[in-house]
Amino acid sequence: MNEIKEQYWGMPANTYCMLIHLSQLASVVAPGLGLVLPIVMWAMNKDRNKEIDLHGRVTLNWIISLAIYSIICVILWIFVIGAVAFIVLAFLNFVFAVVAAVKANKGELWVYPMSITFFKYK
Repeated sequence: MNEIKEQYWGMPANTYCMLIHLSQLASVVAPGLGLVLPIVMWAMNKDRNKEIDLHGRVTLNWIISLAIYSIICVILWIFVIGAVAFIVLAFLNFVFAVVAAVKANKGELWVYPMSITFFKYK
């Protein structure tokens, strides 16, 4: 028999997890959206699916870590190194989100390097 898989916003769990990771890049479209969208996506379905909960936790850990690193970059901006570090951080954010999304689509959980653990994911 065909098994009907549960859908999250009209998509399978792996695709939904992939979009949680990619949603943090939405700040390119509208400032702040990359912070709000992953939180909303995680909060709405974290209790329905363990994988969504884990991917959401890993993503939020990275977003909070990214905010802390960004604040440090802004403080160091007066020494020029902050500007360079901020550009590197933006590049890493893009790369990390894409890698995590690809892994999520394959059903794998990828923990962002340099991410501080605020929400346990194990």
